[in-house]
Amino acid sequence: MTRQVFAKIFATSLCLGAVVSAFSQTPAEPFRNPDLPMEQRITDLLSHMTLDEKIACLGTKTAVPRLGVKSFGSSEGIHGVVQRGAYDGPPIETTQFPQPPGLGETWDPELVKQAAGVEGYEARYITQTAKYNRQILMLWGPQSDLARDPRWGRTEEVYGEDPFFNGTMATAFIHGLQGDDPKYWLSAALLKHFLANSNEDFRTSSSSDFDQRLFWEYYSVPFRMGFQDGGAKAVMASYNAWNGTPMVVNPILRSILQKQWGVDVLSSDGGAVKLLVDPRHAFPDQKSAVVASLKAGINQFLDTYQDETRAAVKEGLISEAEIDDLLRPKFRVTIRLGLLDPDDIVPYSKIKDSPEPWNTEKHKAISEKVALESVVLLKNEKALLPLKRESLKSIAVIGPLADSVHWDWYGGFPPYAVTPLQGITHQAGYGIKINYAASELHQTAIDAAKASDVAIVVVGNDPTCGPDMAKDWHDTIDGGGTLACTVASDGREGRDRESITLEQEQLVKQVYAVNPKTIVVLVSSFPYAINWSQAHVPAILHITHASQDEGTAIAKVLFGDYNPGGHLTATWPKSLDQLPPKMDYNIRHGDTYMYFKGEPLYPFGFGLSYTTFKYSNLKLNSPQLAKDGSVTVSVDVTNTGDHAGDEVVQMYVKHMASKVERPSRELKAFQRVAVEPGQTRTVQLSVKASSLAYWDEKDSAFKIESEPVSVMLGSASNDVKLSTTLQVR
Repeated sequence: MTRQVFAKIFATSLCLGAVVSAFSQTPAEPFRNPDLPMEQRITDLLSHMTLDEKIACLGTKTAVPRLGVKSFGSSEGIHGVVQRGAYDGPPIETTQFPQPPGLGETWDPELVKQAAGVEGYEARYITQTAKYNRQILMLWGPQSDLARDPRWGRTEEVYGEDPFFNGTMATAFIHGLQGDDPKYWLSAALLKHFLANSNEDFRTSSSSDFDQRLFWEYYSVPFRMGFQDGGAKAVMASYNAWNGTPMVVNPILRSILQKQWGVDVLSSDGGAVKLLVDPRHAFPDQKSAVVASLKAGINQFLDTYQDETRAAVKEGLISEAEIDDLLRPKFRVTIRLGLLDPDDIVPYSKIKDSPEPWNTEKHKAISEKVALESVVLLKNEKALLPLKRESLKSIAVIGPLADSVHWDWYGGFPPYAVTPLQGITHQAGYGIKINYAASELHQTAIDAAKASDVAIVVVGNDPTCGPDMAKDWHDTIDGGGTLACTVASDGREGRDRESITLEQEQLVKQVYAVNPKTIVVLVSSFPYAINWSQAHVPAILHITHASQDEGTAIAKVLFGDYNPGGHLTATWPKSLDQLPPKMDYNIRHGDTYMYFKGEPLYPFGFGLSYTTFKYSNLKLNSPQLAKDGSVTVSVDVTNTGDHAGDEVVQMYVKHMASKVERPSRELKAFQRVAVEPGQTRTVQLSVKASSLAYWDEKDSAFKIESEPVSVMLGSASNDVKLSTTLQVR
């Protein structure tokens, strides 16, 4: 949603969000009795509410001030708690992690869970501390869509292109946000954006068209895993349509999300209901669009809806009983968050009025660890890295991103931010001279590179797509929701990328011409076709934007104080010619590593290390797999180099005799494992027969075939070390 829409909604609802009890409450009220069944409590609460109070709770504020019911509110939170809207005070600082592709590049679900736990804790703190007192217990994240096409402007918001991988990371993130208490949630996760939302241009009128098999086997997988495995109960419908039906009124919101997956909160996106009138022309006016959305199950509006709902009730278009049915699941969230219960029995109620958590060593340590694990080593010719301090007298640090940390549309305000220049200067120590140049202007970059033993060029994209992002929301003749990006390879919400060529690679060429010991640090939200750099530059690192510890992570990796173990989570093509048309949502035509045609620049799952690993002793605990069973795959991983390091063991499967078209390979399990030099560690991975099923469109059900399946283990989708055959019975 746009910043303006969010701010308007927030400002209009402030009066409803104030929790000031007009009457003293007594423990005798059933809705306040924690010993009663949840549904009984909600029935009682609804019986006390007026129609206007009920309608008000269909927005983002769920307070009922007259009854002393608190709101769970909302805030963005895909890689750090974000404060938006009207607020009388200085910006609230919160821990800022790498963008979701960077979180994904850790290949470490447990660490992603810890990062989300930091977010949930900080949201609780802000909500319950008198100094801030902003109700933000429903965090809008994780972003569970798939990076189907690198031209998508919001690729920066999702973990990667593989459905199982994204679902695993989304599930971990949800567990972190919602906490480990068996009864109460730390905060509530809201998954975005259902479904198949991977184009920005024309998104307010476009339709993502594909068959039922791709729905069940690809696009919906991360959401299903997030709800069924993660326990999330809220989702936001996307702007686009699926096969012609806009998602905000799509029948699957009720038939699948609500009835099959147990989703409680079905939210529209900002202004999405209005878009049903114009430009979609699906309904004649806002009232009709609101009624259709209510009938479809929408119970959280980020749109104009209150007057229209009142009029609809008066005209008999919707009943108060139907509104009760829509509110009931929202109040389940209220109860899970402990907002109707005494503080002394809610474990998370104590998170308040302490030192700001974002300044604690615990949160700083998790932030730095995430940043370190997210760094991907893409090239390291002749072991140029890690840099050896004792052999260096000078280092050039060059580039437009060298002395800045860039924040994106969904980033907040960090307590600190370390730039690459700051990090490198600190890690280098006092004996090494740092020659800094922001650009090639006046030959400063060339002079710095010439005068230095090593040149580090920090380049990448602008995640805001221009200097004035907040004011760039305009309808344009080409269908983009924002003004065109200044640089063609940039993208953002509302605007897709026109190119995947890195314009700043020209600076890399100039530096390399005068200093062959050039290292490229690519700080980017997206894949780039850096073909020239891969062919010529001896060392390349990748990290995403928006980590408060960006510079620290880069510098520690460069100097070998940390051995990089991150791996890519999307296919990096050599050119756009290798991709099908952007609006072709049938991924079988060449999207993702599963169907990619040709040789990519970097494959899905790719990442190097300062050490080497050997795979051996691949075993299955059973050569056969029953259709209701699972099998454990084990492999020994030995560190055969001189550096301690992390290996990401990836398990792919290939169907050898399927009756339907299957991907060339599919990720089914993975594990990041730390191995000391000379050490061997046994990694065990599990695969269930149910994960090998395909969707039978005729019977509308998953089917498991009796067939041989190739089980492949390696360090990337194209780097299989060992394989064996598993017979599914």
